[in-house]
Amino acid sequence: MSIFKELWALMRARKKFWLLPIIVVMVLFGTLVVLAGSSALAPFIYTLF
Repeated sequence: MSIFKELWALMRARKKFWLLPIIVVMVLFGTLVVLAGSSALAPFIYTLF
């Protein structure tokens, strides 16, 4: 969790709040990739694309 605290501190200090949506989308896609490769949800995720 410390990496998220440091990232938030960087965004606050440098006024780089536009990075937040990019990071959120990357985390969501990463979660989707993990779920698609290793769970019973994979067939349902593949139908979305």
